[in-house]
Amino acid sequence: MRIKLIFILCLFCLTSCGRRNLAYFSDLQDKKIYSEKISNKTEPKIQADDLLSITVNSLNPEANTLFNRGVITPIGRTIDFSVGGSPNIDKYNEGYLVDKNGYIEFPVLGKLKVGGLTKQEASDMIEEELNDYLKEPTTTIRYLNFRVSVIGEVNRPSTFTIPTEKITILEALGMAGDMTAFGKRENVLVIREEGGIRTMARVNLNNKDVLNSPYFYLQQSDVVYVEPDEKKEIQASTNTRNISLALAAISLASLFISRIL
Repeated sequence: MRIKLIFILCLFCLTSCGRRNLAYFSDLQDKKIYSEKISNKTEPKIQADDLLSITVNSLNPEANTLFNRGVITPIGRTIDFSVGGSPNIDKYNEGYLVDKNGYIEFPVLGKLKVGGLTKQEASDMIEEELNDYLKEPTTTIRYLNFRVSVIGEVNRPSTFTIPTEKITILEALGMAGDMTAFGKRENVLVIREEGGIRTMARVNLNNKDVLNSPYFYLQQSDVVYVEPDEKKEIQASTNTRNISLALAAISLASLFISRIL
């Protein structure tokens, strides 16, 4: 009986030692309202391989058509991506693809460097160039391939096209069906490429300080990776069957010994 009790205690220790905090922002104080100023939201900058919709308007309606041969995509329609991850431009009207040096080929104006600029900065630059051709020109720029990827321990890993061009890491996880119980909420990896530099940062979603992280608001082509915990690694290991057999053998042995005693 004593051996059986020891065995039960061992099993209890094994199951309890790997307990994981599944709550987001678990360090928030227990009060009804928590507020703070948003200071970490930044405007994404145009990069190589971005696909842009640029619409020109002015007081010269007839002349506008000269500058609007790029994408005229209905709002809500997204770009179809091929298996390799590149936009299938043949299926829809072609947009302005930013080349590796940050340039686009714009009607009449020729090559314009928009890489490294925000949408507002690019709009201001194009409008200044258009002043020689149009009266009071205005431009509207939208990303046609603003997308983020969520992989790892989530219920629906995928790449998502974001028509609003604004998304937080929590919204991305929600689109992916949230984390599984095996996902490490305290150690989520965000991979970002910007200005030819790749950065990787880990954020702790158990901690409210993530709300002020520069990686809380995702940017174009960010990848969110949710790492599995040790339990999932053991479960996926080739030794799982051996562990199960060993536990079954111990259980039978303890039962046999207890009956003899």
